[in-house]
Amino acid sequence: MSSRRRARLGEQLRRELSAKIRYLVRDPEVGPLSVTGVDVSADLWFARVFVEPHGSEDEQARTLAGLARAAPFLRSVLGRELHIRRMPELRFERDTSIEAGQRIEAILKEVLPGDDEGNGHADDGSHAEEDDR
Repeated sequence: MSSRRRARLGEQLRRELSAKIRYLVRDPEVGPLSVTGVDVSADLWFARVFVEPHGSEDEQARTLAGLARAAPFLRSVLGRELHIRRMPELRFERDTSIEAGQRIEAILKEVLPGDDEGNGHADDGSHAEEDDR
């Protein structure tokens, strides 16, 4: 399957899983979460589903465990609704990209000169010639 078709399938799975988890999964361990992405393998055997569970570390771990238990159910529901030759096995993983981005941003703030306003321009009076017009 081409990478473009896999990306489209991943996006469709992301949308469908987001709704199915919210409305069909009855496991009390599965707390609120966001499905941030789905990466489908080239042979369609596996789909890595990236989620951002909300709550404490313990609640996040319980949510991931609940999703692992609900994966076969979700796979069967999606398999009946989507018209694809092979429904991939769902593997839920915590999405750490947001945390990584925050760490990089914190490091950049330490390394780069201070810019408190975030506009990228220092107010040092260098625009005085505009006032003379």
